[in-house]
Amino acid sequence: MARIVMKFGGTSVADISRIRNVALHVKREVDAGHEVAVVVSAMSGKTNELVAWTREASPMHDAREYDAVVASGEQVTAGLLAITLQNIGVDARSWQGWQIPIRTDNAHGAARILDIDGSFLVERFKMGQVAVIAGFQGIGPDNRIATLGRGGSDTSAVAIAAAVKADRCDIYTDVDGVYTTDPRIEPKARRMSKISFEEMLEMASLGAKVLQVRSVELAMVHRVRTFVRSSFEDPNAPGMGDFDNPPGTLICDEEEIVEQQVVTGIAYAKDEAQISLRRVADRPGVAAGIFGPLAEANINVDMIVQNISEDGKSTDMTFTVPSGDVSKALAVLEKINSEIGFDAVQHDEGMAKVSVIGIGMRSHAGVAATAFKALADKGINIRAITTSEIKISILIDGPYTELAVRTLHSVYGLDKQ
Repeated sequence: MARIVMKFGGTSVADISRIRNVALHVKREVDAGHEVAVVVSAMSGKTNELVAWTREASPMHDAREYDAVVASGEQVTAGLLAITLQNIGVDARSWQGWQIPIRTDNAHGAARILDIDGSFLVERFKMGQVAVIAGFQGIGPDNRIATLGRGGSDTSAVAIAAAVKADRCDIYTDVDGVYTTDPRIEPKARRMSKISFEEMLEMASLGAKVLQVRSVELAMVHRVRTFVRSSFEDPNAPGMGDFDNPPGTLICDEEEIVEQQVVTGIAYAKDEAQISLRRVADRPGVAAGIFGPLAEANINVDMIVQNISEDGKSTDMTFTVPSGDVSKALAVLEKINSEIGFDAVQHDEGMAKVSVIGIGMRSHAGVAATAFKALADKGINIRAITTSEIKISILIDGPYTELAVRTLHSVYGLDKQ
């Protein structure tokens, strides 16, 4: 017998027929003798509808009341799934985040989980009951419902798995695992059987939409073995009940991965913008004076390149931000120019960031050179480059995104392994 947390996203619970299908996935694990908690998202499209209603009611709404409205989507799904499970003979009960309780900070709309006492759920397991938990929500220090931000149900599931010391956390979604790159761009992309926490964190943060970044961070910190699986598979298909090797992708410690590839996958993010500050005063504290105010405005700055100052007086500084934040970033820079001192601001939108990821890079030379040559052979100009121990990110013009992804996927042999 094992302890499993199962999470089902919005497309998996989009209507009653899909909720019935989810119930069969849960029943399969219960019939195998496992202790099960289920975390659910709102039905597909419902959160967007609730958000639209709050904005229609008041564009400048109270964040606490926003949370009260949008958290209701998960509550409905949890109740419907509990009813469906009861109808097929599974002892189930629905719970909201505050009833567990899942304690969060006070950042309504984007709260972070501070603590979960798993003892309540463990008692329910001992009673033979399945706990169906509304994801995406907890309770803040002000004793009000707090939501965790977009994709927060993934985070709820991993946090609960850590709290109850689950053997596994299964994230069921509309894809059947993690692929070497986006199959919509490269049909030869392959589903990976295993990927390390670090690689998945890079994939998620650099554009892969399979898992929410915070959920991967939590899984890595607490060493929660996490499976990405498809809820659209027949619940009783061969292998679906295999505890050790079910269909999907296991996210785990790199020690579990025997055959470590040099490059694991290619991620990409469109809608990047490049901002360049020309002839910035070259003195201590300038970088802090630029990027501090941008951080305070909640603008996510990524690739930063500073040119070497020839005369010791001025330099150029270039960085990227999401395209949606360009206007806000330019307004911040205009405000601080009198303190910082730069001659001009230039910006280009429609950029894309393509990233090569793999823990094998730590022990292999020439990975970056291979990427640069492959892109050059295709006539793709590189605007900026950043690297870490296990990734290389390259900024290019947006129209070349798909060509760059296919080129890099091929040059590292990801379409052949």
